[in-house]
Amino acid sequence: MISGKTTLLRKVLLIISGYSLAIFAGSYLVTQLCGLLKFPLAEESGIKRAGRLIGFLERFIVLTLVLENQYSAIAFVFTGKSIARFDELKNRNFSEYYLVGTFASMALAILSGEVLKLFL
Repeated sequence: MISGKTTLLRKVLLIISGYSLAIFAGSYLVTQLCGLLKFPLAEESGIKRAGRLIGFLERFIVLTLVLENQYSAIAFVFTGKSIARFDELKNRNFSEYYLVGTFASMALAILSGEVLKLFL
């Protein structure tokens, strides 16, 4: 029989692994996907590497919401990002790039959360 401490340690390690995969492997996968599509973007604007950090936070929040079964709250994450980028979304190239990256990022976080829940 598995002791309570072993079970707790197993859960903690699963959660840490799940978040690490969703956040960091998710960043790599989203970057690769967007790179494959070769969107013709103009020069980068904003703070250097802020988009990557936003992606990390986005996947962290979405994964947490999935683990808490708060699926409808995921819409607020997407809405917040869209409000911040509202003016830039008028550019078709940027809006397609933004949507592919955001949807891929959120899909990975949701999938990670669902898989993680199976093991918890």
